[in-house]
Amino acid sequence: TPGESPAARAAHAQPLAAGTPCTVTARACVDLDSQRAWLMRDGAIVRGPVPIASGGNGEETPIGHSLRVYRKDKDHLSQESRLPDGRPAPMPWSVFFQDGGIAFHSGDPARSSAGCIHLEPADAEAWFNDLQIGDQVQVVRASEEKAARTPAS
Repeated sequence: TPGESPAARAAHAQPLAAGTPCTVTARACVDLDSQRAWLMRDGAIVRGPVPIASGGNGEETPIGHSLRVYRKDKDHLSQESRLPDGRPAPMPWSVFFQDGGIAFHSGDPARSSAGCIHLEPADAEAWFNDLQIGDQVQVVRASEEKAARTPAS
């Protein structure tokens, strides 16, 4: 499809993991349309779908088909987000997968983030324990994935 990144083209050539909008190569899948996420192994769901909150106005979560886990920090303190008293905001169970400090972490799934993926505490801990450095993360919009895979008539 014209305008698609090479990573998106490669992803669209792969089969989808059943029940998700992501490919069988992903270890973590995020659907921004439904605000849900999955943990996967060998193309099969091992946890999810779970509710998430993604980035809000002006701080959207970046879409990507070949993002990679590059850092994990169980007790991360944000340098960008601050508590009302000015202290760094806690971001427990952080799993970073995109430049700019974008991570999965424990947070309120009913409240948009500054680009990160908020997970319930138990889900954040599961993502932290399951994902390893180098694992592939896909952040997509299911509607766009479906359109990219539907042959033009």
